[in-house]
Amino acid sequence: MPIPENKTTVNPTSNPALVVIRSAKDVAAALSYQQGPQKGAFAVVILALGGIFMDAYDFSSLAFGITQIKVEFGLTGFMTGLVNAAIFIGAVIGALGGGYLVDRFGRYRLFMADMVFFVIAAIGCALSPNVETLIFFRIIMGIGVGLDLPVAMAFLAEFSRLRGRGNRTQRVNSWSPAWYAATGIGYVIVLILFLSLPAAQYDHLWRYVVGFGAVPAVVVLLVRRKYLAESPQWLANQGDLVGAVDILRTKYNAAAALAPKQEWELAVPPKASAKSFAVLFSPRYRIRTIAALCVSVFSTFGYNAVAYGTPLIISNLFHQGPLVTIISALVINFGFGVGGGLLGVALVSGWGSRKLALIGFAVQSASLLVLAFLGIPSSGLVIFAVMMLAVFIFFQAMGPGAQLMSYSTLSYPTSLRGVGVGFNQAVQRSFSIVSLIAFPILATTMGTNVFWVIAMAPLLGTLAIALIKWDPTGKDVDAEDNYEVVSA
Repeated sequence: MPIPENKTTVNPTSNPALVVIRSAKDVAAALSYQQGPQKGAFAVVILALGGIFMDAYDFSSLAFGITQIKVEFGLTGFMTGLVNAAIFIGAVIGALGGGYLVDRFGRYRLFMADMVFFVIAAIGCALSPNVETLIFFRIIMGIGVGLDLPVAMAFLAEFSRLRGRGNRTQRVNSWSPAWYAATGIGYVIVLILFLSLPAAQYDHLWRYVVGFGAVPAVVVLLVRRKYLAESPQWLANQGDLVGAVDILRTKYNAAAALAPKQEWELAVPPKASAKSFAVLFSPRYRIRTIAALCVSVFSTFGYNAVAYGTPLIISNLFHQGPLVTIISALVINFGFGVGGGLLGVALVSGWGSRKLALIGFAVQSASLLVLAFLGIPSSGLVIFAVMMLAVFIFFQAMGPGAQLMSYSTLSYPTSLRGVGVGFNQAVQRSFSIVSLIAFPILATTMGTNVFWVIAMAPLLGTLAIALIKWDPTGKDVDAEDNYEVVSA
């Protein structure tokens, strides 16, 4: 149903010099259709991406060291997978709780709190005397990740205009190159330590890499505390027009004027509650939720196997040494991951999230099938096999890996955004737990034939997104908060 035109206030598109704020819908209009420079918005984006950077670093920091951990603690294939998957167990808890909390109590408070989890968990993992302690702190780390992602996505969406340069779809997509940059930096740190430490210290390399994660987490926490403010749309949805206007002026450079109090319209969407999860499957949002889940779930199977399994694939399945493994993983993430992510940001406004997800899934399927046909590569074919892994990551970063956040973030209005992202992340991470536990076992028993199994995920993703027509690109979903009461 089309959203009726707001005739009660000054239209910011026709009069960009002044936006008169009488209601939450006027705040949404001011944010969506701001024409001038977005003062402070770039800083918000960087600080939101700082959290995503930490998420990616902590997720991938054990990828190279898992072989060392397996030897040090004498782990079985199942326990090795459990160490990898522990962070996702925490992420499921954090995403479900965080998605609700961010809509209920605001973006800013949760954004401050979640960094504490990163600091404590990074130090705890690095000092773990046994596998049980390591798993415990990996779960704590996952809770921080689960809390942070819904908040980061909400900030990226709610401090960006709907269309034009620097629009919200582009900024939400920017999480992808930030993720791969963090993963690449993790491998840079591994490479520096590998070349610097004496051989006798190699067994402890994973501890240094994981522990280093506490340093950027402290920096992000301090900078966020100084420069971030609450989302003006969230404040307006709570009835705080004064606070919303203040942030519009100081952080967004919007020429916003608060109307006299007697003209205020304080009808706001209902606060987040347990019923909010049911709303995700109400008639308005059901198809959007299913589409977002399909992109996330089918994307995560292949990504976990290829990205987190890259060191295992190159060293065990391709029979290469540690230096080749580190450099290959570094090039794949920094060169192809960041490059694909940046290309996705550039293309998404014109091509749309759905088209990029379709292309990405299709090419990923082809690359995995090539690896399955290739089997164990020999001599020059090793380079070709590693290139197939790089192609997979490039199209993951451009396609479904980036668009899974666009689908889950931009399919819902402000009142449901945190719950929507949190629920999507919880489901995605649940499937990640299964894939991370299963992949080391399957890789051990099937060898390179495991690629036949992994290829099924992007094939199913291609089929699902081809059938579901929803594309969140450029949709003014925040306006839905202002004209209908969202209820289950």
